[in-house]
Amino acid sequence: MSTTTNPDTRSLTIVPLETPTLGDRSYLVHDGQVAFVVDPQRDIDRVLDLLERDDVRLTHVFETHIHNDYVTGGYALAQRTGAAYLVNAADEVAFERTPVTDGEVVEVGDRMRVTALATPGHTFTHLSYALRDEATGEDLGVFSGGSLLFGATGRPDLLGAAHTDELVRLQHASAHRLATVLPESAEVFPTHGFGSFCSATQSEATASTIGQEKRSNPVLTQDEETYVRELLAGLAAYPAYYAQMGPANSAGPGEPDLSPPTQADAEELRRRIEAGEWVVDLRNRTAFAAGHAPGTLNFGLDGGFATYLGWLITWGTPVTLLGETAEDVAEAQRELVRIGIDRPAAAATGGPRDWSDRELASFPTATFADLADVRHHRDVTVLDVRRADEFASARIDGAVNIPIHELPRRLDEVPAGEVWVHCAGGYRASVAASFLSAAGLPLVAIDDSFDNAREVNLHLVGPDA
Repeated sequence: MSTTTNPDTRSLTIVPLETPTLGDRSYLVHDGQVAFVVDPQRDIDRVLDLLERDDVRLTHVFETHIHNDYVTGGYALAQRTGAAYLVNAADEVAFERTPVTDGEVVEVGDRMRVTALATPGHTFTHLSYALRDEATGEDLGVFSGGSLLFGATGRPDLLGAAHTDELVRLQHASAHRLATVLPESAEVFPTHGFGSFCSATQSEATASTIGQEKRSNPVLTQDEETYVRELLAGLAAYPAYYAQMGPANSAGPGEPDLSPPTQADAEELRRRIEAGEWVVDLRNRTAFAAGHAPGTLNFGLDGGFATYLGWLITWGTPVTLLGETAEDVAEAQRELVRIGIDRPAAAATGGPRDWSDRELASFPTATFADLADVRHHRDVTVLDVRRADEFASARIDGAVNIPIHELPRRLDEVPAGEVWVHCAGGYRASVAASFLSAAGLPLVAIDDSFDNAREVNLHLVGPDA
């Protein structure tokens, strides 16, 4: 929404803060003088910079729910700015907050009227926030958190299997409530749904309205039983670190320390690897395959770095970051504080020859066409590290499936001999290859799109083969 020079006619400004690596959005909303924020991420300096840029004062921070996929910055932002921190009165938290309940109206400045709407489903205490511009009388939109998303809803299974059936039915009712109380012109501003595993399904949409969702979103076009059946059938695995997020958010997480980590030399890096710590190479998979310090793990910044590192790591394991530049390390550090890994144990910059006092390790990369050729000449193990639902849908005949998030604890199940490892596009295969390489296993990493497996006449099986 744009801002004009006439204070009586200007539109309210709504600024999405994208966190694409986690698939989430936060929102800053202001009238040119005062502002509120919805669902801020942990690195609150992004919000503070926007407040300074737009020369507005933050008065309220709203949480739609106790988040499962990231550590909130809401408490720290409210502490830093003196803003009121609004959290559902029914949420059990360990900090002082401004409790908010269903139907409560909060006036932000002279123009912004925010109404809390109970929308359980993603969690039992989930709230959405409807925004009305008092100057124009227009219901502008709803900040729907993990409730109504673009073409989807938030997943209902994050609180455990015992609650899933009840929550998915509540989610259906909540979406219909929003569609009923808001006009079709009202915009939908979800927190999840841009790649987040908190979304039950994914959409390519970048904007939507209540009217668009009424016409296209299954939760609003299907009856309850159909919606429940199809949504539950489509749910896949979600990151293990989610289990850590609720407790962290309920405790009131403080402002993160983003100062540079202590620098480590090659000898210290080797000592940390030998102690079972994670020393993580942030370079892209091509560079890592060509040469890396033995025992290091590859979570490239060019993919789902924090999601997969947080998913695979045993919580509490020290992490050391290896980046070509200090900026790479800082970017990784920022990603990690968002999921509650607050301080790297150490860091190093440069390249693999700076990070190792031994001969570098490497492994070959290939395409699915190369795999098809090799299988004509010799037997090799095809290791598919996609999720179980992806594997069940379509897979190379004879492939072994160990999903990437299970691989660190199932390395002893990898068959002996030459292993060709693949995923859907190459990123997860490189993560897996780094674990295989660290374990001393002979491997080839397939850096290719799985769509090409069909094109080169590899025998695929499964209902979508």
